Amino acid sequence: MTLKSLCTFLLMTLAVSRAESADVAATIDYVRDVRPILQKHCYECHGEDDQSSSLRLDIRSEALKGGDLYGASIVPGKAAESPLIQFVSDEDADLQMPPDGEELSADEIAILTRWVNAGAEWPKGVDLATLEERPPHWSFQPVSDADPPTPKDAAWCRNPIDRFVLARLETEGLQPAHEADRRTWLRRVSFDLTGLPPTPEEITAFENDDRPDAYKRVVERLLQSPAYGERWAQHWLDVVRFADTHGFEVNTERPHAWPYRDYVIEAFNSDTPYDQFIREQIVGDALGEDEATGFLVTASVLLPGQIGKDAPSMRLARQDAIDEIVVNISQSFLGLSVGCARCHSHKFDPISQRDYYAMQAFVAGVEYGDRPIRDPEAEAAAGEIRAELGDTIRELAEFVPPTDSGATRPPLNARLNYERFAPVTTQKIRFTILTTNKYEPCLDELEVFNLDGRNVALASAGTTPTASGSKTSTNRHELRFVNDGQYGNSRSWMCAEREGGWVELTFAEPQTVDLITWGRDREGKFDDRLAIEYRLDVADQDGNWTTVADSTSRAAFDQQMKAPPINLDQLNEDDRSRADQLLGQQWDLQEKLKAFPDGGRLVFAGTFREPDVIRLLRRGDPEQPQDVVAPAVLSQLGTLTLPADTPEQQRRRALADWIASPDNPLTARVMVNRIWQGHFGIGLVETANDFGRNGVAPTHPELLDWLAAEFIRSGWSVKQMHRLIVLSSTYCQSTQHNPAAAARDADVRLLWRFPSRRLEGEAIRDTILFVSGRLSRESGGPGYDLFDKRGGLTGFNPVESFSGKGLRRMIYAHRVRRERDAVFGAFDCPDYGQSTPRRRESTTPLQALNLFNSRFVLEQTAVMAERVEAEARSAEAAQIERAYELALGRRPDESELVDAAPVVAEYGLAALCRALINSNEFLFLP
Repeated sequence: MTLKSLCTFLLMTLAVSRAESADVAATIDYVRDVRPILQKHCYECHGEDDQSSSLRLDIRSEALKGGDLYGASIVPGKAAESPLIQFVSDEDADLQMPPDGEELSADEIAILTRWVNAGAEWPKGVDLATLEERPPHWSFQPVSDADPPTPKDAAWCRNPIDRFVLARLETEGLQPAHEADRRTWLRRVSFDLTGLPPTPEEITAFENDDRPDAYKRVVERLLQSPAYGERWAQHWLDVVRFADTHGFEVNTERPHAWPYRDYVIEAFNSDTPYDQFIREQIVGDALGEDEATGFLVTASVLLPGQIGKDAPSMRLARQDAIDEIVVNISQSFLGLSVGCARCHSHKFDPISQRDYYAMQAFVAGVEYGDRPIRDPEAEAAAGEIRAELGDTIRELAEFVPPTDSGATRPPLNARLNYERFAPVTTQKIRFTILTTNKYEPCLDELEVFNLDGRNVALASAGTTPTASGSKTSTNRHELRFVNDGQYGNSRSWMCAEREGGWVELTFAEPQTVDLITWGRDREGKFDDRLAIEYRLDVADQDGNWTTVADSTSRAAFDQQMKAPPINLDQLNEDDRSRADQLLGQQWDLQEKLKAFPDGGRLVFAGTFREPDVIRLLRRGDPEQPQDVVAPAVLSQLGTLTLPADTPEQQRRRALADWIASPDNPLTARVMVNRIWQGHFGIGLVETANDFGRNGVAPTHPELLDWLAAEFIRSGWSVKQMHRLIVLSSTYCQSTQHNPAAAARDADVRLLWRFPSRRLEGEAIRDTILFVSGRLSRESGGPGYDLFDKRGGLTGFNPVESFSGKGLRRMIYAHRVRRERDAVFGAFDCPDYGQSTPRRRESTTPLQALNLFNSRFVLEQTAVMAERVEAEARSAEAAQIERAYELALGRRPDESELVDAAPVVAEYGLAALCRALINSNEFLFLP
């Protein structure tokens, strides 16, 4: 402590001593003595308008809680341990306060010190601000289920939704627009529920359907269409930022991400109850829905090669990965920006930094990565292929001289090698690499066959591998790949040593074996890292090792790797023909096995392990850990806390149950708001991902709560919410403009008419294919390519012409982060890097240029013209009418016929089709 600091401390001590000895100052009053000091020196940076370092000193509870840097700033009864006193009294303190303002006098410091030592009495109700006294934010309060109001013009109302909307309109002195005609409503509801227009025949049938339930019949037909799930899955995938690449600089492919997309489509089509939908996406591995946990890992993530090898870099990368999971869960299901509390308590919402790390603890055992799905049918199919492959290999091996025959055996081959030896019973076998042709050795698979022709080396048979050392590259070169039943460089083991390394297989029980096969890369892409000198040993029951085969009797090593694994030249004509046939059969069977990795298939849906120990991090810095935090829900929304040793899966299950509970005030509100937004273009709450204080308040709060309560009553049925909304008078309104109403409510937030909006890019592309007659209805599976490569740094050249799988709906495209589709990306498709709770609508010249001049549009309008000519073979006028019916769902009027005829005559029917799909009527929801 400097001399000046020492003097200040002594003066403070003397002042306190005088105050304690003087009757007039025997009692420190907060309002009279303390608050004026704080108001003068502290409130500018730590008051209602600004809370630097999340420290607020004008409210009792906030001041006692402290900020981000030092925990509690006031320790009642202990002034010497209170950072507030240290900051104002010691010029050598880490943070001297006030930083730039007038320093506190010795008397002021003495008053604060005496007040803290006396217990820091701060009476409730005397704060200048009223944060403690204001009620919880509306979204944190329980859902109210008030009866719908009774508006004056109740005859207009079809269901309770209309009663809420009309009552609000009447309060504002507004009236709803007249009802839309049947064609308009049918096109609207078809696009909303399926993303595709109705056919001309469906429009005619509906216009002529005079049954009282005609509208309901249409809705049920659309909800049962597979196209419904494809349409509404797109909305959900926008929110959770699903993509088929990892993102960041390298942006490599996630080849097994698509099963999550297919899961979401199926969940919407089957109307999976939303509470179950939540549980499956968080803990689907316990519910028989492995693909569903793809939700947890939809965000971008750094790959191992992108992370520094030093410990701080790895800790930071892990924090970033867990943060993405917390952000996804909180904004998707709860509509809260919990991630804002990573470095400090939330600036707007009652979410503390401890709350944030408690949420992290629920998912602290989740890793980004592929997980095999155990599928009994797939396992059975793979088993049949492996059995046939075993028979093929054993028959092939008969054409190879055994090790002890004295014959010269074929030279080594990078793809496949056989080693036959006298039968031996063992539980352990070791393959030792003595030298290679180049670099460290690599094995794509080591197979060991018993006398029944069964590969007993497989991990699925209970065999475990060990090695002298592995040169690991995650998901490419790992020890587990040496006996996983898959072939090729991408599923291989690489030794860490150039010479003398070994891999050992331990069978589940002793086996009598006489044949092994092994290769460096059976796909034939790589020929380096081949073991050209090796030894094969087996262990007896006492652990003694005996060599049963080695490389000494091989023919001279062929550097060009041209020699087949069997010396065909030494066989007679019949044997040569049979061996050649068996080799081809072996390659075919190995290719078939690619569809069944690990006995099933892979999905990028996260892997699960022992949870990390989660600590509160000062300033969010992994290098500044503080106390351990156990899994717990947000303190403002519940009291659920789990023991720190709770198993990983049980943590996620508890989190899912809390979110999916009907007592959670946010879950149902957030989802019904998303459904409403899907029909009206904007939710009752405009900020669909933020129901906190920084979000926008609902325009119809009572309606939002009634819908949330009805959602829960319906068994969390999303389809029931659709029925309510699209059959309401509110939804059935026309888009007719009313200048007087627009002057009061220009954004149509009060719904005095139906708010028209442009179709999304995906719906535009799908509709162009639909009206041309080329839309493929094939569903599911890996995505088709929009670019000439599926991942990488830069240089994504767009695919301009599509056929086959490329004619499927756009939801089945392979999504590359940061790369928008060359044509339809201009229509505000997201880049999948961030959550997109609502598509923004822009209007740019590029949109018109793309829709008029792109090769895709030129090809599809040409095909559409051919369709029109085939369906309307008569006069030119009939063809023009058919083009209008397909594109716009109506016939042209007289003036349109007059305008279109010369265009068709001079430029052809395709030109008219191009003009129609560029029209606002084609691009906008009616």
